Amino acid sequence: MSALYELSGVVQRYAGREVLHIDHLVLPAGAILGLAGPNGGGKSTLLRLLAFLEAPAAGELLYLGQPTLGREWELRGEVTYFPQEPYLLKRSVRANVGYGLAVRRAPDIRERVDAALAQVGLDPARFASRSWRQLSGGEVKRVALAARLALRPRVLLLDEPTANLDRESAELVRKAVLAAREEQGTSLVISGHDQQWLRAISDDILWLREGRLAAPVAGEGHERLAFVSATNDQGRTP
Repeated sequence: MSALYELSGVVQRYAGREVLHIDHLVLPAGAILGLAGPNGGGKSTLLRLLAFLEAPAAGELLYLGQPTLGREWELRGEVTYFPQEPYLLKRSVRANVGYGLAVRRAPDIRERVDAALAQVGLDPARFASRSWRQLSGGEVKRVALAARLALRPRVLLLDEPTANLDRESAELVRKAVLAAREEQGTSLVISGHDQQWLRAISDDILWLREGRLAAPVAGEGHERLAFVSATNDQGRTP
């Protein structure tokens, strides 16, 4: 697999406090990589860096072999980020899912909106005309995911996509994400605390603890970290 991202000596700090320190990490194109670890371990920070929503305080971040500094706005057209708590515009479901497509002046917006809603298990005939106020919490999350899937991004970064979802909805999210990879070739990086769900969808899992690459501790799993090239001992499996 070719390298999608490569991070070298990447450090991020908030208010002078170091929250992420990655000596060396290579993420391949076309893969589904899970991010696991305790709260505060650096998962969300790493996703925001990969989404070009933040620039690292130090180090180099390459995307498809090219430096990203100063190109963040351009690259956001290829990379889509799904936050832990997505929100909807105060509009209909169809308007929400089609918003990004309309901004990009994409063709066939109606068809792409319907396909994305169906992909997350929401019947367009029943849901497309509904107001954002008429949705349950789980439906809000699935509509927000549909809005991102409709864009058909090269890279989709998901931060806790199944948090507060029931098992049925979580399974629908899993199928939708897999379909994005299989049908559009989307590369995915997904953080999560549901280890069973994360293992079921990921090609491999990267563990972060205290902002650094780490091997899973006893009882957490035995992932190979096959996609990680790390220069420090913490980034290697025993």
